[in-house]
Amino acid sequence: MKILCVSDYVDPLIYNQNVKSLFPDIDLILCAGDLPMDYVDFIVTVFNLPTYFVFGNHDLKEFHFYHKEAPQPPEKLVQQYNDTSHGHGATYLGFNSFEDSRFMIEDPLTGKKRPLLIAGVSGSRRYNKGLCQYTDFQMKLKLLKLVPSLIKNKLKYGTYLDIFMTHASPRHIHDHEDPCHVGFECFNWFLQKFKPAYMIHGHIHLYDMREERTGKYWDTTVVNAYAHCIIEFPQKPETKEKNQ
Repeated sequence: MKILCVSDYVDPLIYNQNVKSLFPDIDLILCAGDLPMDYVDFIVTVFNLPTYFVFGNHDLKEFHFYHKEAPQPPEKLVQQYNDTSHGHGATYLGFNSFEDSRFMIEDPLTGKKRPLLIAGVSGSRRYNKGLCQYTDFQMKLKLLKLVPSLIKNKLKYGTYLDIFMTHASPRHIHDHEDPCHVGFECFNWFLQKFKPAYMIHGHIHLYDMREERTGKYWDTTVVNAYAHCIIEFPQKPETKEKNQ
């Protein structure tokens, strides 16, 4: 299975009518935040493939549709929406987990097949009391709400999770030291406990091609989806990186 991951930047290579011919063998799309929803809408429309998304700390005009506790936008903005304007054909993964039976994964030991197991959270570290920003403690409370479904996955399928998608990065993996871009320490805890094969995040812009896009934490490959990248799941043994 090939997965197109995007975040933080409206990439001209993706945002064009010929994109499907450039990426003809994609199976799944993951949008890791800070993307205009009309860009997500375009991706869904052109590829016509299963797509998941989370919100970042910007581009939050439609955040209130998915979180009732979020402040409502000014009335003049509300009038621009109707009941169908926030569907976009993509599945919101923020603070949720899913069993996606459209993708069946074969256990290499038993040969049994199971659905793709995916979970995600939205937001960044709190730095100016803005929308979709959280302290590390607040984010850990949200992660704890995912635990019952992950335990159910373990009992039913023998594994907790395949893919964990976030906007922010874990602490000391791709993050920066300024208040906005510090990673969540609770993500490191989550990866250590539940061992997804992949963690996909955005938020950290890659302005220098020498910057690391892919790292490793315990059993998880951590990928920065800035602009776009492609991953393969399950990973081929020869492409797996050694623990750092």
